[in-house]
Amino acid sequence: MPTIPFPRRRNDERRRIVLCAAIAGIVATLCASPSGAADAYPAKTIRIVVGFAPGGGADIVARQLGTQLTRQTGQTVIVDNRPGATGTIAAANLAQSAADGYSTMLASQSTMVIAPSMYAKLPFDPLKDFMPVTQVVSMPLVMVVHPSVPASTAQDVIALARAGKLSSYASSGPGGPQHIAGALFDSMSGISLTHVPYKGESAALTDVMAGTVPVMFANVPVAAPFIKSGKLKAIAVSSLARAQALPQVPTLSEAGLNRFEVLTWYGLFVPAKTPKAIASKISDEVSVALKDPGLRAKFAEQGLTTLGTSPEQFGKFMATEVPKWASVVKSAGIQPE
Repeated sequence: MPTIPFPRRRNDERRRIVLCAAIAGIVATLCASPSGAADAYPAKTIRIVVGFAPGGGADIVARQLGTQLTRQTGQTVIVDNRPGATGTIAAANLAQSAADGYSTMLASQSTMVIAPSMYAKLPFDPLKDFMPVTQVVSMPLVMVVHPSVPASTAQDVIALARAGKLSSYASSGPGGPQHIAGALFDSMSGISLTHVPYKGESAALTDVMAGTVPVMFANVPVAAPFIKSGKLKAIAVSSLARAQALPQVPTLSEAGLNRFEVLTWYGLFVPAKTPKAIASKISDEVSVALKDPGLRAKFAEQGLTTLGTSPEQFGKFMATEVPKWASVVKSAGIQPE
């Protein structure tokens, strides 16, 4: 009499149960709503990629924001510094990261607006590969000169340049806001100063204070102490409104260069395929963080203007900024190092 294979039947049944459970899990995952995922966000450590070295402006803003977000969400927020190539190394890393809201990037216009026009080929597209989440802060630049330069206004600087008595300006490096401001100043005033790039803002300012290079555009928080000590002379700021930290210094627009505006700004981005509900949740959390009196005070002390725009507002801003500055980069012949 043949033996009935009971064990095999039990094994087959067990496999069917496991298979059905797996299929049910896949269906549940596929059917899960984006809003449900957003409700659970964040459930683990959040990473903020920064394309500049520790101690720089972007790094400081990212760490201060991350500390506040950790307090709010109860989840650890870490800063991942990936410096080099005007922040494009960090941007390429984010573009290849999981689009789940746990990899973000705090980037400036140098990386997201200027670099795509400077480099012939990049492994990312700033408008296609990223979703703008929120513009966090901005700050103006200030044109400064060595105290020995016989200029008190922007028009004085222009006159000296036309007379051949002032021939160059310093910057923190090719493609940075300082370089862009100098190039725009050249273009709008009809002069041609030689660009002298440095490896960082501190090195450039040191040479301006030594009189090696006569003029430069510098971030207000960095230059303000030297202006107050008399080591530098402030000429004009690059924003449309006067800087809170330097209220006595006129704008370049006031000085006759109508609508001149170059700002250093930092904004938060995520990979393009991140669910919009999660991007909105991140934006909302940052908005709450930027209302914290302690964080606002820290940013104000550094000369930063707190923003906190929505993803839609930041997206519209990016869509206009990229082509706007592409023309400036092209006309000025700005090249990477």
